Amino acid sequence: MYRKKTSDLWVCCLFLFLVGMPASVEARNDSWSLRASDPDATYVGAPVANGGIGILPWKEPFSIRHVVLNHVFDAEEPQGVSKVLRGINPFLLEMRVNGERIGMDNISGWEQDIDMKGAGHNTHFVAAGKVKVAYSVYALRNMPCSGLVHVEVEALADVELRFVNTIEAPDDYDPSLFSSRQINGEKARSLVFRKSAFSTHRRRAVSASSTFLYDRNEQGLAVTAQGEQNTLTLSLRKGKKRSFSLAGAICSDRDFLDPYNESDRQVIYAAQEGTDRLIAAHKLLWNELWKSDIIIEGDDEAQRAVRFALYNLYSYVREGSGLSISPMGLSDSGYNGHIFWDSELWMFPPILYLNQGMAKSMIDYRTDRLGAACRKAKAYGYRGAMFPWESDDAGEESCPTWALTGPFEHHITADIGIAAWNYYCVTHNKEWLQEKGFPLIKEVADFWLSRSERNVDGTYSVRNVVCADEYAEGVDDNAFTNGAVIRALQAAVKAAEICGRPVDPAWNRVADGLVIPTFENGVTREHATYDGRTIKQADVNLLGYPLGIISDPEQQKRDMEYYVDRIDTENGPAMSYSILCVQYARLGDAEKAYKMFQRSYRPNSRPPFGVIAETATSDNPYFATGAGGMLQAVISGFCGLEITDGGIRQVPSVLPGHWKKVTVTGVGPDKKTFIREK
Repeated sequence: MYRKKTSDLWVCCLFLFLVGMPASVEARNDSWSLRASDPDATYVGAPVANGGIGILPWKEPFSIRHVVLNHVFDAEEPQGVSKVLRGINPFLLEMRVNGERIGMDNISGWEQDIDMKGAGHNTHFVAAGKVKVAYSVYALRNMPCSGLVHVEVEALADVELRFVNTIEAPDDYDPSLFSSRQINGEKARSLVFRKSAFSTHRRRAVSASSTFLYDRNEQGLAVTAQGEQNTLTLSLRKGKKRSFSLAGAICSDRDFLDPYNESDRQVIYAAQEGTDRLIAAHKLLWNELWKSDIIIEGDDEAQRAVRFALYNLYSYVREGSGLSISPMGLSDSGYNGHIFWDSELWMFPPILYLNQGMAKSMIDYRTDRLGAACRKAKAYGYRGAMFPWESDDAGEESCPTWALTGPFEHHITADIGIAAWNYYCVTHNKEWLQEKGFPLIKEVADFWLSRSERNVDGTYSVRNVVCADEYAEGVDDNAFTNGAVIRALQAAVKAAEICGRPVDPAWNRVADGLVIPTFENGVTREHATYDGRTIKQADVNLLGYPLGIISDPEQQKRDMEYYVDRIDTENGPAMSYSILCVQYARLGDAEKAYKMFQRSYRPNSRPPFGVIAETATSDNPYFATGAGGMLQAVISGFCGLEITDGGIRQVPSVLPGHWKKVTVTGVGPDKKTFIREK
C-alpha cells in the first residue's frame, strides 16, 4: 500500500509512549467484552459491521459518526480515482429530558462496552440526573443493509423524554430528496422516513430509511413527525422502565434496481419482526461464526486482542457476497475502500482456516474480475492476467497516479494465484478448481511467463518492480516478488495435473530458474541492488513464511536477525512482526516469538478498546490487515497450523512462557479442533 509520511511532533511522542505500553483496553475478566469508563480519556471508536455496512459509534450520547457502504464507489473528485461511499446515515438520535438536550456535559456514570459474542456496541449513562439510559448499536448480521439502535430507559424522577431521529446525507452527495409515509401493519404501526440522493461524481443512487420500533399499546408513548424530524415522546413516572428501537437501512443501486423503495421495505420488515426477533436472529448467526474461535489460556490481554481481531475480520466479510476486505475493513473509507494484497496475503489465511464460506467470497472477488485483469495485461503488453494493485468494484486499477505501486507492484498477481491454490488445498473442491480456480491460476502463470526475462546464464529475472517493501521502487529481482512467482507457477503445474489440463513446461522452467539474490555472507538480499537501508515492511522474511521458499532454520534466523532492525518502526505497517513471530515460534524460540507477537499489535493499539492503527504513529483504525497478521501469528505460529497440498496440518511450534494452551476451534471443512499446550 501507499501511505503519506508524517513528521508531526505529537505523532512521534505518541509512538515513543505506545511502544512500551500494553494495549490500552479497560476490560473485565470476561474475554468477550471490551470496556471503557472514562469519557475524558483518549478515545478512538470501534465499528460494528455485518459485511454489508459498517457503523461507527462514538462516545457522545447516541453519536454515530458515519456509515460505510461495502463496495459502493464514487470518485474522490471529478475525474479522480474511485472512493468507497459513506452512506446516508439514518441512525442519528438526539435525546431531551424535560426539554434539556443531552450531551457529554450533563451525563454521569458513562460506560461503554463491546460485546464481541453478540456483536453489539453498548453505552450506559445517567442523563441529567433523572434517567438511566442504556442503548446498543447493532449492524444486523441477518440484514446486511440494516442496523438497529435499541434503547432502554429507567426514570429516576417523573420525566418527559423526547428522542428525535433525523437522516443525514454526507458531503459526498448532491442535494437529497426527503419523504415520509405511514405504514399500518398488524403487528406494528410505522412512520417511515426516507432520504435519498445521487453521489456527486458518478451518480450512484443511495437511499436510507428509518423508523421507530415500539409497543403501540404503551401508555404515554407517541411518535410524531415535523418536517424531517421523527420524534418519539415518552412520559415516565419515577421507577418506570421503557424500551424502543430505531431501525435504519441503507440501499444502493449497486445491489438494487430500486434502492428507494427497498430501503423502506427493509425498515418495514424490521418493524413487523420486532426488536426481539431481529436481535435473536443476529446473535444466532454470530453464535455460528464463533464456533470457529481462538482460545488462549494464560494471557487475558492476548485473548481479548486476538478475539477482537477475529471479531473485526468476521464483521467485514460475509459468505455469498463475492466481496473481499479492504485494509480498513468497514470502519472508514481509508485507502478509498480498495482491495489490495492485504486481502490475499494477510486477511485471507485466517479466514480460510476458520470460515471457508467467507473465504470463498474473498476468492470469488478475484475470479469474478478475471476478465478485467486479462484486459489490463493486454493493455500493458503482457499475456494472462495482471491484477490491479488497488481494485474497485470493476476490478480495474484504482491506485492514485502519484503512487508507483499501481503500475509496478506486480507481486499481487502472484499473491492471488497462491490464494486460489490454497483455497483448493483446504476445501479440495475439484469442481471449483476446474471451473474457477484453474482458469485464474493459469492466467496468473501465463502473465509471469511474459513478465519474466531470461538471462544469458539461463536463469530468469523479474525487472523494474515495486517491492513488498514499498520504499524500494524500480528494482530488479525482488526476493518476495520472485518467491511469490515461483509458488504461483508451481501451483499452476499442480492445478493443471489435477484438472487434467496441459502443463506448460515453461511454468516449471521459469519457476526453477528465477533468481533469489543473496549477500556474500549468505543473507538473502531484498533485491539485486539492496544496500541495507530502512525497509517499510517485511519482504525477504516472507520467503520463510508464508511462502516456505526458505526452509533452512539457520537461513531463516540469519534473515530475520538482519532485517528486523531495518523495519521502519514509525511508518511501517503492523504486519511485519507477525511474520517473524510465526517463524520464531516454529523454530522453538518462545521468547523471541512472543516479543514479535507483542510488536505486531501493542504499539498500534488505540484506547479505549484496542482498535488497531496501521502504524505505531498513525491514527487510522481499524486496520484489518494488521488484524490478519496478528491472527496468523497465533494460528500458524503458536498453534502451528499450516496449509499443505493435502490440507491443513499442525507442525511443531512453541508457546510463550506464560501461555498454558492455545485452542483453535472449527478449523477447515471438517470443523476440527487443534490444540497446542505446554
